[in-house]
Amino acid sequence: MDVQEVIRQQVTTNPVVLYMKGTPQFPQCGFSSNASRILKAAGVDKFLAVNMLQNLDIMEGMKTYANWPTIPLLFINGEFIGGSDIMTEMFQSGELQTLLAKKD
Repeated sequence: MDVQEVIRQQVTTNPVVLYMKGTPQFPQCGFSSNASRILKAAGVDKFLAVNMLQNLDIMEGMKTYANWPTIPLLFINGEFIGGSDIMTEMFQSGELQTLLAKKD
C-alpha cells in the first residue's frame, strides 16, 4: 500500500485523526501540544494520533494529501480541518465542538 492510501485509510476509518510531532502524552512541539490539548478540552477522549517524526513517509505524503505546509493537521470524519491556529479559532467560537459532536 502506498503512503497516500495509508493516509486515506487512516482518515476514513477513524473519526478523529491528529497528525502531529510526538504523541499526545509527549508532544514534540508547542503547536502539537496545543492541538492535543484542544481536542481533550473539546471532549475527545479517543483519537488516532500519528507521530509524523516516526514516519517520514507520512510526513512527506501529507504535503500532497492535505496540501498544508505545517504540522499538526486535524481530520474529522475524513475531512481536513486545519492546523493548530485554525483549531484554536474553531474551539474558541464553539465551531470545533459542534463539528466533533457530529463525528461518526
